[in-house]
Amino acid sequence: MLYFYAVIGVIVGGLGGFILAKYITSSKGKKIQRLVDEAEDKIKKRLLDADAKEKEVLLKAKDRAVKILEEVRVEEKRTNEELKSEKAKLAEREQAFSAKLLEIEDVRQDIEVKSVKLTADLQAVETMKLEETKKLEEVAGLSQEEALDRMIKLIEEHHEDTLLSRIRKLEEQESEEIDRKAKNILAVAIQRLASSHVAETTTTNVELPSDEMKGRIIGREGRNIKALELLTGCELIVDDTPGMITVSGFSPIRRHVCKRALDKLILDGRIHPGRIEEAVEEAKHDLALDIKKAGEDALFQLGISMAGIDPKLVQILGRLKYRTSHGQNQLMHSTEVSNLAALMAEQLGADVTVCKKGGLFHDIGKAVDHDMQGGHPELGYQIMKKFGFPEEICYQSMGHHEDKPKTLEAVIVKAADAISGARPGARKDSLEQYVKRLEELEAVAMSFEGVEKVYAIQAGREIRIFVNPKQINDLTAIELAKDIAVKIEKELKYPGEIRVTVIRETRVIEYAK
Repeated sequence: MLYFYAVIGVIVGGLGGFILAKYITSSKGKKIQRLVDEAEDKIKKRLLDADAKEKEVLLKAKDRAVKILEEVRVEEKRTNEELKSEKAKLAEREQAFSAKLLEIEDVRQDIEVKSVKLTADLQAVETMKLEETKKLEEVAGLSQEEALDRMIKLIEEHHEDTLLSRIRKLEEQESEEIDRKAKNILAVAIQRLASSHVAETTTTNVELPSDEMKGRIIGREGRNIKALELLTGCELIVDDTPGMITVSGFSPIRRHVCKRALDKLILDGRIHPGRIEEAVEEAKHDLALDIKKAGEDALFQLGISMAGIDPKLVQILGRLKYRTSHGQNQLMHSTEVSNLAALMAEQLGADVTVCKKGGLFHDIGKAVDHDMQGGHPELGYQIMKKFGFPEEICYQSMGHHEDKPKTLEAVIVKAADAISGARPGARKDSLEQYVKRLEELEAVAMSFEGVEKVYAIQAGREIRIFVNPKQINDLTAIELAKDIAVKIEKELKYPGEIRVTVIRETRVIEYAK
């Protein structure tokens, strides 16, 4: 029974669903058909609008193309007219250029003809001159060179006094003008720079608080003084001078190390070999600081910036404080040369920086010449090159010892070096060196032929030369003075300048009986 009801329910449900689906399908189909029709109408309308716009755009494009073509035709026509005008101008220029070339060719041919003719005329003139010269030589019996030499000799013989007076007048005028300018420059430079000079010695004195300290410094059996002399390389002189010990040595650095060590020992009171060694090491350390400070003070005094200078070079420069030459302190000398060179460079228009730095470092080689082989000019040049100085500054180390320096700055530094060394009291020489210099000066002058007597006077600042009047005439006396001065400059070293005076005297003696 239940199965029957279930089957009837299924059949009724299926029929109901079929009827409902058919109804729904019929209603949706009509709606879809209506939507399709509306879409087709819209598409047709848009197609019609597109066709209308396409026709409108084509019409506008055709109008624009027509206008562009018209403009192109007008531009083409104008361009053609311009080209025709340019072609006409070029044709005219070519015609004028061709005419000018023809004219130039005619002128060139004319010049060539004239040149050939002129060359022939010159050859003819030279031939005539040679013929005339040969005829004159045959008539005179002398060649052209012999005749010229004879004519010059005749002129010298007849006008010797006139030539001498003229030569002397010109030399005096030139010498006076040069001396006036040089003295003016040197006077201005020297007046603007006033520096003191203290001649250095080879001994240093150490003051003692009491004579009892001498015995403590000497020590038992002299062990303290021996240890001090061994460590410093100096000699300690203990004499009868009260309250004083003398430190002797050629090296100023060693003397000052010894003096500082003695000062420390005296202040400390403990004096024995162990303490002496410590005091010497402390003195060396203090002296190294003092050397560095001396180099920095020199640069500061001259206004030279330390930014571009290596600290090692500053240390080497400071060593010059404890280096002497002819009794002159080298650091003071270098500082003075730098100042003088800068002052003269300002007046002469030279490079002030090159002169100032070159003057300061011109003797830097003397700071190491005791420790290295070679002369101080070469050592100084190598040191400055090593620390990156330019060539014009490095050259000052070599140039101030050359007879003829290559640059104006080197000449100025050489002059400043001579001024600093020649100041009264700047240097001192021993009697043997002084006598030797005078003997060398007289020997140079005596080496010339015709010289009878030579006298070096005014401490070697002037040399007077008496010549044989039969061998030396007035003209050759002038040349002799110049030759002697040149030889002195080449062979001798001296501060300042030496005046060379040649004296030619003729004496005629007769007796009336």
